[in-house]
Amino acid sequence: MLICINSTCSFHLNLKFKHSSHTKMSISPGSVTSQPHIALFPSAGMGHLTPFLRLASLLLSHNCKLTLITTKPTVSVAECTHISSFLSKHPEINHIEFHVPPMQHSGSISDDPFFIQFEATSRSAHQIHPLLASLTPPVSAIFADLVVANGANKVAVDLGVRNYIVSTTSLKFLSLMAYLPVLTTSDAAKLVDGATEIEIPGLTPLPISSIPPPFFNADHGFTATLVSNAKALPFCNGILMNTFESFEPETLSAINNKRALSNLPSILPIGPLETYGLNMNGQTRYLPWLNDQPAESVVFLSFGSRTAMSKDQIKELSDGLERSGYRFLWVLKTKKVDKDEKEDLGEILSSSFLERTKNRGMVIKEWVNQQDILGNAAIGGFVTHCGWNSVMEAAGNGVPVLAWPQHGDQRTNAEVLEKAGLGIWDATWGWGGQRLVKQDEIQRKISELMTDEKLKSKAKSVGDEAKKATGNGGTSKNTILETIESLKQNVQTVLGTRKN
Repeated sequence: MLICINSTCSFHLNLKFKHSSHTKMSISPGSVTSQPHIALFPSAGMGHLTPFLRLASLLLSHNCKLTLITTKPTVSVAECTHISSFLSKHPEINHIEFHVPPMQHSGSISDDPFFIQFEATSRSAHQIHPLLASLTPPVSAIFADLVVANGANKVAVDLGVRNYIVSTTSLKFLSLMAYLPVLTTSDAAKLVDGATEIEIPGLTPLPISSIPPPFFNADHGFTATLVSNAKALPFCNGILMNTFESFEPETLSAINNKRALSNLPSILPIGPLETYGLNMNGQTRYLPWLNDQPAESVVFLSFGSRTAMSKDQIKELSDGLERSGYRFLWVLKTKKVDKDEKEDLGEILSSSFLERTKNRGMVIKEWVNQQDILGNAAIGGFVTHCGWNSVMEAAGNGVPVLAWPQHGDQRTNAEVLEKAGLGIWDATWGWGGQRLVKQDEIQRKISELMTDEKLKSKAKSVGDEAKKATGNGGTSKNTILETIESLKQNVQTVLGTRKN
């Protein structure tokens, strides 16, 4: 495995490590202060990278020293761009580029490039040991993605440091992933045809229709990767969640009070995580347009960084959007990986549609700062795939949501946001591509989103609760402060032990 380390001292080193027995980290007295040194290890895709960069920004604001581990090569251009921009803004962060060996294709591996990267990273995650063991000052904790939990936990134990998992999804879906080792073995009968729901003891049942299709096959590469890493969760020191107490109160209470999944460590809600300010050149032309629109008059449509709609579905969506009569800002994507996007707007949408709607709508094919858009007064509703980062951004801004789940955790997320009062969805629309959702259905739901005053009021209340959670004295802010303080005290204890 080839590994390249980039540090803030412009130190560049190429090393080849062979598999060997690992030795314990040695800490010399006086080599560190009580400032915790945290290694952050995200997985593939913007949905996983984004919360880690936001958490990094938060930790820096509380005087933590950070090392960021990123896999190379990245799957998408957006990942590479955001990593580079973030590190340019924060040169004090150590950066380790972890070169992941490519997977040998087999029947268990999906053709999804993100799934392939998940599995490859998971299998080699334990090999970060020599990199972290050589850092000065020594690492005091690892904050790792669930996809690398097993490898990260082994390294943490060997180094004698704490290991926290950073969950990039809803607590409800995390619960499902934590239950997968049971669900795919002794409880496998629950996934047979005819079942209508999955019951995790102590939690509200999940509709079988919200279980991602790969989970029905224990040999699927993505499922096997999650099962392997979910088994490591009980051995972690805590699970940091980009959520807040009042958004998922029942699930949070059930787990933390040991009424459900009693083997899990404490769930630590620290969200909604605030965005980090990056200047992405050339990607702000939509903001002047938004600033000219009336308050709460614009529907914002965006389906995430890895959702690709068929041309037939795009046609139905454009027709339904036009028929709704509302102003709109639509971020359009046709390929799962951004580097494969080649077509211009005119090749995807009819020129007549673009001409008819040019005075009340904008369609763009580029990366946008979604937080800036959702925070704009012109936005009245958000049509989204229901990726968790998008849900938390909408919650933080009190923007009502029309959820249109496409894959993965998104149907479960839609159920969570509906119960919290943030939005609406139509479960009959199925998974992305499962059926063609027609223009009249889309028109009706957009109209409901933009006219339902009760929904708007509830969404604003959610926004108020989110701001309260992250403000001074709020539950999320207190949780991250307590976590950092605990790490500081642990560093001091280690130093005292070494000196004695």
